[in-house]
Amino acid sequence: MSQPSSRPTFWATLWNALRLNARFYETADTTAKNRRIARAIVLLAGLSHMLGSAVILLFNRATLPLLLVALLLDGLSIVVGYYFWTFLVLKVGQWLKPIDPTYQDLLSPIGFAYAPQVLNFLTLIPLLGRPIELILSVWSLLAVIVAVREGLDIRTRRATLICLLGWIPIQIAIGLVQVLEQQLVNQTA
Repeated sequence: MSQPSSRPTFWATLWNALRLNARFYETADTTAKNRRIARAIVLLAGLSHMLGSAVILLFNRATLPLLLVALLLDGLSIVVGYYFWTFLVLKVGQWLKPIDPTYQDLLSPIGFAYAPQVLNFLTLIPLLGRPIELILSVWSLLAVIVAVREGLDIRTRRATLICLLGWIPIQIAIGLVQVLEQQLVNQTA
């Protein structure tokens, strides 16, 4: 009888990340395959965010050019936020405690922590969009805290501080993008 493969699959990785499995984050090696899976999760999160926004923008009768620009901004906000948040985690972590991991070492675990954002398309549900978006955002924050705690081998309190210092500006930036999109839709309507 063959033994199950110990190599990570996309779906197993996604499931472990969604469950906030600390052992998964602790043992996740920075391999080429894991980096690809992490990037795929982040890109899927961006696409999911774009899908949720597309339905809302279409409902608000956005013009095609505005729709395309808004969707590009939505997708980019998730991907750029990922790289920015990873950078902030590294710099704040280095400031609070000399840490060994490099920027590249942090990209995979933080990319895995974007797994809840894959469900962002659910924000298209009427009246529940904002609460769902907030829940997914907090879920991602918790996942990044677990990833940073395990990846940097630090206490939860310190990991929370490090992650919050990056999460807050990202949430503000994403909110500003959404406000800008809404203002553009209102002006063209």
